[in-house]
Amino acid sequence: MTDRAHPLWQRLIPAVADLAHRLGARPGGGPVVRLRHRGRMRQTATAAWSGFTSRQTITLERCAFDWIARTGPGGLVSVRDALVDGIGHLHVRALGFITLARAAPSPDLAQGELMRYLAELAWAPDAILRNTGLRWREDGPDRLAVAAGSGEAAAEVTLTLDGDGRIVGAFAPDRGALVEGVIVPTPWRGAFSDYRLHDGVWLPFSGEVSWDRPTGTFTYWQGQVETWERSAPA
Repeated sequence: MTDRAHPLWQRLIPAVADLAHRLGARPGGGPVVRLRHRGRMRQTATAAWSGFTSRQTITLERCAFDWIARTGPGGLVSVRDALVDGIGHLHVRALGFITLARAAPSPDLAQGELMRYLAELAWAPDAILRNTGLRWREDGPDRLAVAAGSGEAAAEVTLTLDGDGRIVGAFAPDRGALVEGVIVPTPWRGAFSDYRLHDGVWLPFSGEVSWDRPTGTFTYWQGQVETWERSAPA
């Protein structure tokens, strides 16, 4: 049986199957991909950039991820951004135990974290095939909309493709931004670049994330992939 004859390929609309094929997605393998980033981030448009290093797992058969970063002087500040069992997590600590910021679990937070998962399919192409909870539709000649979840936490992100048919942009009109402890729906976008063939997969090795504010675009995260690997089958 060829890969394209596998039932996971057959369930996808042609444009999405073509995307998965171009990126090098595989229907089998381990449950997650693991990657490490290095880059810089900031909390406000006027704040100084702060360097960070991070490690992340992205689950391939359901919508879940866990991103943990070290930043600040000596890397003493930790940031956890995650979606686990449908619950969103956003927690900033100093010295491992002093809470600097924390978002209470809510449908808005879960929706926002689900949007992040959908936007980062560029870093987990196998999930395009293996996550049967994703709902796809074409949104133009170079755009695909992908949705997941239900009820108040349902989310959709529009992915933009470049001339080679690879994901270079992600957009959601209403991701919740944490503003002074309150989640405010805000246009949100990501951009991917520096595609490289790695372990048989086309991956973007650079990315950045921005909010569209009334005062203009506020880019708050820029990073480069340092390592990327598929986990071994269970």
